[in-house]
Amino acid sequence: MSAQFKEERLLNVIEAPLISEKSTFVADKNEQVIFKVAPDATKPEIKAAVELLFKVQVESVQVVNIKGKVKRSGRFIGKRKDWKKAYVCLKPGQEINLVAGE
Repeated sequence: MSAQFKEERLLNVIEAPLISEKSTFVADKNEQVIFKVAPDATKPEIKAAVELLFKVQVESVQVVNIKGKVKRSGRFIGKRKDWKKAYVCLKPGQEINLVAGE
């Protein structure tokens, strides 16, 4: 799968893991890991990037586009950037440990 994508692109697809109360609950219950990904990333790119970086097998990928919040400071109104979140479902027996202190 990763042969059709350039390795340089795959290294820039995943921006950061999302570690929160909800993400740890989802990880324990559904064997999924949540990542913040590049806004122009596709599902096959995300799957190939996770398999390349973490040496695991990915079963499926779900993607959510998060709209940036509108914020104001006094009379000035601004908007945060839109971003993309990926729920990566791992095959049974696979595991990514993001909170290990090693």
